[in-house]
Amino acid sequence: AWATLMTGEKYLPGLAVFAHSLLREHKSAYPLVVMTTGKLSEEARQCVLALGCEIREVKDLRPEVAGTNMAYARFGDVWTKLRAFELAEYERVIMVDSDMLVRRNMDELMTLPLDDGMQIAAGFACTCNPAKMASYPKDWIPENCAFTPQSHPAALTQPLKLDASSMPTHKLLNSGLVVLTPSSETMRAMEQRLNSDPSVKEMAFPDQDFLAAFYAGAWQPLPWVYNALKKLRAAHADMWRDDKVANVHYIIDKPWESLPSDEHPDAVTHGWWW
Repeated sequence: AWATLMTGEKYLPGLAVFAHSLLREHKSAYPLVVMTTGKLSEEARQCVLALGCEIREVKDLRPEVAGTNMAYARFGDVWTKLRAFELAEYERVIMVDSDMLVRRNMDELMTLPLDDGMQIAAGFACTCNPAKMASYPKDWIPENCAFTPQSHPAALTQPLKLDASSMPTHKLLNSGLVVLTPSSETMRAMEQRLNSDPSVKEMAFPDQDFLAAFYAGAWQPLPWVYNALKKLRAAHADMWRDDKVANVHYIIDKPWESLPSDEHPDAVTHGWWW
């Protein structure tokens, strides 16, 4: 199953377009499960069901020690998306964000074999920081980005390989799309670590920094096309090809909130959403 988190109505436009593109336009054979907490209104729940999604009630998930260094306040509910790991009635779950647009069927991820020792699969984080955001880590520069050494067409099937000697920024993932095997045992281990690891409260990007640490040496890089961060189009033109994108991820500003000018680097990818 595909699984996403919805705790408020702010992302409903995103979910509407994502669900339509995934289930109707590109006809995924697998259900889209929307995890939610008591915060979601009844009206919003009816909208979710009308989109053809299933609803799953989950408990809030937050570290017992409040974070001090979260990059943005909006990440507060983000820990709860890790509840995808407890959807144990499914053999495989693909955890997704709802600020995405599917451009082609990608059901092959549901049967993707993981290499020996690998427990999840995900795309790299782009650590270029093209907007020069002051809150981002200091080593987030283009020279340290895992996408910088990659180019077309090899990047379509051969993402950068990781090993113990890989630089720290190469070991970071983007949690917008994560292929996982759910298990209550894994969920318990995650909760225990969340509440006992002192580094958790310093994480800049909560759930993805946590996953990269929890699965250090055990996460398999996916080709960029499955979680095509919109900023990659300008930041990594050697790698990006519009016609190869399987799923675009609208990180930071959302296409339903504002229309960029024609000259804006995001104009093309935001245009796809509309």
